[in-house]
Amino acid sequence: MSKINWRKWNNILHRDIGYLAVGLTVIFAISGIAVNHVADWNPSYKIETHNFRISALESSTQQEMVAETLQKLNISLAAESSFRPAPDEITIFLKNQTITLNIRSGAGKREIVRERFLLKDFNFLHLNHAKKAWTYFSDLYALALLFLALSGLFVLKGRKGLAGRGKWLTLLGIIIPVIFLILYK
Repeated sequence: MSKINWRKWNNILHRDIGYLAVGLTVIFAISGIAVNHVADWNPSYKIETHNFRISALESSTQQEMVAETLQKLNISLAAESSFRPAPDEITIFLKNQTITLNIRSGAGKREIVRERFLLKDFNFLHLNHAKKAWTYFSDLYALALLFLALSGLFVLKGRKGLAGRGKWLTLLGIIIPVIFLILYK
């Protein structure tokens, strides 16, 4: 009976599972960077703000004010809702837009929300908003990453492998998160 060459099988599995993981790794890495900076920007949506000025509204009812505002701004979308946060102010909600207007001065602000191309979809997957089968698929991906990390320790032999510089780099990869935990927790 022949002896199983574990290193050969380790390298074959490491290579093939690595190829399978490339697409997901790119998606999770890009989304991860974006989500890490959520305090600085919205990684899924871009919000454009436009200030404007129109003549003061002449309408008296809230519904008429909405219609007059949209007409003066040449917006053909139907309002989804509106409210009056103050006696001289109206806020109008449209699909992916919000208009805030001072009805006396005519000064206003229009915010338009646009999805970030691909990034919103990457975040959707990364943050597991899909749920259901995606949860189990993501778990398999996490197990694949765990396998890649551990099997990668044994791909090379000697001074370029775990017996050489590999042990120091592995130790550094463990120490860095521990330092951050000590400093920031």
